[in-house]
Amino acid sequence: MTTVDLPVVVGADGSEGSLAAVEWAAGQAVRLRLPLRIVHASRWERYEGPDELVPGQVLATAEQRARQRCPDLEVHGVAVPDDAVSALVDQSRQAAALVTGASGRGAVKELLLGSVVLAVAGRSHCPVTVVRGDERNVGGSSWPVVVGVGEGGEGIAAVRFALREAAARGCEVQAVRAWRAPQQVVGPLSVLDDTARAFEEQARAVLDEVLGAVQSEYPQVTVRRTVLEGPPHRVLQWPSADAGLLVLGAGGRHGHRGLQLGRVCHTALHRAACPVTVVPHP
Repeated sequence: MTTVDLPVVVGADGSEGSLAAVEWAAGQAVRLRLPLRIVHASRWERYEGPDELVPGQVLATAEQRARQRCPDLEVHGVAVPDDAVSALVDQSRQAAALVTGASGRGAVKELLLGSVVLAVAGRSHCPVTVVRGDERNVGGSSWPVVVGVGEGGEGIAAVRFALREAAARGCEVQAVRAWRAPQQVVGPLSVLDDTARAFEEQARAVLDEVLGAVQSEYPQVTVRRTVLEGPPHRVLQWPSADAGLLVLGAGGRHGHRGLQLGRVCHTALHRAACPVTVVPHP
């Protein structure tokens, strides 16, 4: 089965956050011309406390919201007898994309980003979008797609995803690379300026190299290149304020429980003003 045949999968737990994710995923499925699969993990309460909802009711409500958003969309619902993380990670093996809300139901909903979303984003086998941010950004499908450009395969995977997404949306891509000069550099102002320029040029060179590897695949997409001084986990918050989507590579380290997301992804998933997609390195 190819990616073209796979559905967009979205997790549903009955909360307003997950219903917003269902609506976003429905629009995404239409843009990509794919079916939508809505998944409810019947052991979701492991993360959210004892207040249970009947899986059939959760799925029925979610399917209704998806069809109201996109009446002609092919929608299927499935209840999985597993905990939320295991169910969604397993579903990601046979998904073109995975979508979740930023928080769920229950008194501890603000903690769910750590317990569910971060775990799923770090272990997913396909790109994961967390629907978060301001309402205007969530609905801003014609707004720019911002991509944080890393180096090597991680950067190429994220840029390729961003270009494909922009092509489907009919919008532009803003490719952002952050740079910082070492703080320990000392000397006359001219030396400091030369050092800063060298690091800025290095950032531009990374942009050129990564974009050069994939930009020809989507010649219809306008790409705006931006280099910003500062730590990446902070500077990417600025362009996200005027974006419909922020795309990041799943850079980090591998541990006994899978990929551990780096600081940039952690910060974006908590603070970005728009939905965030984390793209795994193939």
